[in-house]
Formats: sequence, structure tokens, C-alpha cells
Amino acid sequence: METREKCGVVGVSVPGKGAAPYLYRGLRALQHRGQESAGVVTSSHGQLYTRKSRGLVHEVFDREALETLRGSIGIGHVRYGTTGIMEEDTVQPLNVGMGDDELALGHNGDLVNFRRLRTRLTAMGVEFLGSSDTEAMGQLIAHEFSRSRDMATAIRRAMVEMSGGYAVTLLHGNRLYGFRDPLGIRPLCLGTLEGGYALASESVALELMGGKLVRDVAPGELIAVERGNVLHTSKGTPSARRLAHCMFEWVYFSRPDSIMDGKLVYEVRHRIGTRLAREGPVSADVVVPVPDSSRPQALGFAEAAKIPYAEGLIKSRFVERTFILPDQKRREEEVRVKLHPLPGILRDKRVVLMDDSIVRGTTLREIVSMVHEAGAKEVHLRVGCPPIIAPCYFGIDMKERKELVAFQRTEEDVAKLLGADSLRYISLPGLIESIDLSERSLCVGCLTGRYPLDIPQEHQRFQRQLSDFTSG
Repeated sequence: METREKCGVVGVSVPGKGAAPYLYRGLRALQHRGQESAGVVTSSHGQLYTRKSRGLVHEVFDREALETLRGSIGIGHVRYGTTGIMEEDTVQPLNVGMGDDELALGHNGDLVNFRRLRTRLTAMGVEFLGSSDTEAMGQLIAHEFSRSRDMATAIRRAMVEMSGGYAVTLLHGNRLYGFRDPLGIRPLCLGTLEGGYALASESVALELMGGKLVRDVAPGELIAVERGNVLHTSKGTPSARRLAHCMFEWVYFSRPDSIMDGKLVYEVRHRIGTRLAREGPVSADVVVPVPDSSRPQALGFAEAAKIPYAEGLIKSRFVERTFILPDQKRREEEVRVKLHPLPGILRDKRVVLMDDSIVRGTTLREIVSMVHEAGAKEVHLRVGCPPIIAPCYFGIDMKERKELVAFQRTEEDVAKLLGADSLRYISLPGLIESIDLSERSLCVGCLTGRYPLDIPQEHQRFQRQLSDFTSG
């Protein structure tokens, strides 16, 4: 079974300076996007230097490791796997041989036509070492390079063949490339850095490397950088029809201090809370966020509803984000280690518990139980994302309908299942208004079951999973 991931990528070209320290800082800024593995590949005079392993960024790289990564140009990657399987071939960046040549790439997203691409490449004699769609992407680009002998041409041709959500940094020789899927599902931005340029999944990584955001990489755009200069960009591909930015980046995944499409993520989340206070009013004594990503929503809700805000759950700084842990058992076990309730805030109170989203609901059920155990009289859940009722095929760990707590359940059903006195999700129009983009500019497939791209075998998968759900 292919492995799929939702990750973070970074790339730098800084003439006269070592790339590795910048990449290290950029990956530290993107650690929230992946905590299973980290890697860096740099280039000096066309020779690639690689360091990658399982673990957090600061565990994989020490001073000695960074000193072995020579060159002023390089790429980095942090990963979390969405299948619960951690294989060595999934640790990125991925190096792909091309005869006497070599490329390296880091990929955030999923290719929905992965199986078709792999079958075609295998028929042409390409041998695969692993099971990831990233390898299929790299091999496709390598194949196109063997025909054109020009990397930019090879990438553009490969992009026409690839269907899905992807943001990629690629290293070949002395050039850094960055490219983004034609619908803009996965984020990627460009910035200036110490006389050169950098690419990253989020603007905050540029800033923490000491750089400055210039702009988002346009959907379908290919950027090439050499010796700190942008050589050329190529915008759009023949398959571009519309935009489909992932709404979950604003709801949960991106850091609140990042800027996407000219919008500060924090402000979007604050507007979500404000809108939800109008859509789901409740008589309560205190608004409490599930830390950390729902704080802006909770503040917006509290201000609009004129209910006091308080930190009723204290989060350990040294525990991973439970949503991106690789299996459900670990997610459940870590909740009580990760969060500790404050009885002095919660006891005898009617609590509005704000969360950014609900996927499976298992960790939130534990949190609601903890709040009750701390003495809360009532717990009213307010959620800054509409019900997630369908799988994500573009890079987020939501593959099975029967695992989604909102699938075929009403708000009242979910509230009862989670042990809450009430539950209200923000409406889809409310979310769209809060993000301030049109629905045709967003991917909301997991909320509606309608996707911006054709998903191979989606109908058959739905029928099979629906049968499993109803018979279980």
C-alpha cells in the first residue's frame, strides 16, 4: 500500500554561505507539520550531501551533522506519515539517480494518480525502491529529464502528468527548483534571504531563517534559482482550471503567525470564532480553548459573545501534536500527558470548549471527560470547522469514512458520543466568509464529498466503506 504524507518543505540558495544552518532553522519552524522524520540535502559543485533520519529536527541534526552538509544551496523536509507505516524509503528528501547524475526532492502532498504513474513507469523499465508517491514523482521527472536534458522542461512535462496536491522543492546540480500543483492545494511561498532566495511551505519559516516573504508561489508555477538569482518562473499548466487551496491549512495545520494568500492565519481563525459566536450562541461562564491551534478561535468567540476567556487546559510543551501521531492508540494515550485541566478555572462553570476541528473525535472525547472530571457543570463544544464527512486524498490523514465521527451523525449524535451538553460546528458559508476566499478557490472536499479533481475509484471506495460501516 502506498504511503501518503502531509509534510513541510524548505529550500535555500545563499551565495557564499552554508545552506545547512538556514535549512535547519527553517525546518525547526515547520516542525509542527511533521514529527516522524527530518532530512536535508545540499549541493556543492554539483555533488549532493545528504543527512536524514527518523526523529525531530534537533534530534537528527547536531553541529557535526550540519558541518558535513556542504554547499550554499539545499532543500529540507519534515514528515508525518498518514498511513501509520514508517519505512526508510519514506524519509525525505528523496534522492533519485539519473545515470551519472542525481536529483533530490522534498514533497508535501499526495498524487491521486500515483498507481497509474507507477504502472506506466514500471512498464518502461523503471525500478522502484519503495512505495511512496514521492518516488513516482521523482522517477517521472528523471524520465522526462532523460528525454529533454533540461530540468525545467522535465518538471513542466511531469507536472502535466501529475494529478493531486503537491508543493515540491527540488535540487539538481547548482539549481534549486520549487513548484506547486496547478490548483494550489498545497502551500508554497518565496522569500529573499541573505542575498539569495528561499522557498518554504509557510512564510514563518522564511522569517525564522532571517528572510522576508516576497509572495506565494502561484498555483502551477515553477521557479528556478541559481547562485541566489531567480532565473525564471513558469506559471500555469494546461490542466489549470480553478483554484482549490486546502481549507484545513487555515483551520488547523499552518502556524497562526504564517501568511497565506496575503492573509494572516491568526486573523482568519479569530474571524472563525467571531462567526461561530453568532451561529452557535450559548449561555456560559467561560470560554476555554483546546490548545494550541484553537486559541484565536476561542478569543474571537469570547469577545463576540462577551463571555470571559480563560486557559482552562494547560499543555505540556514537550508532547507531540496528537493528530499527527502515526496511530490512534498513541493519540489516545498521549492526550492526558499532553493536557492538564485547571479545576480552579473549570469547577462549577458552564464551559464553552473551543476546538479547531473534529476528525475522529477520540482525543476530544478524552478532553471533554477531563473537563467534567475537573468539576465543570456543563461542557458545550464549539468547533471552528464544519463536519468532516469525507476522506482527504490530497495529503491529510482522513482516508476512511467510517473513522470520521461526523459521518452519518448529526450534531446531537456527536455531542452525545463525545459526552458534551451541546455541539455546534461553524457553517460552511461561515468558514468560507472567515477565510475570505470564494468557495471556488478552496478545497472543501472533506466537508462536502465533492473534490476539485477526479479521484480514481472514489465511488468504489465509498461503496465499500459504506458497506463496512453499516454492517459493523
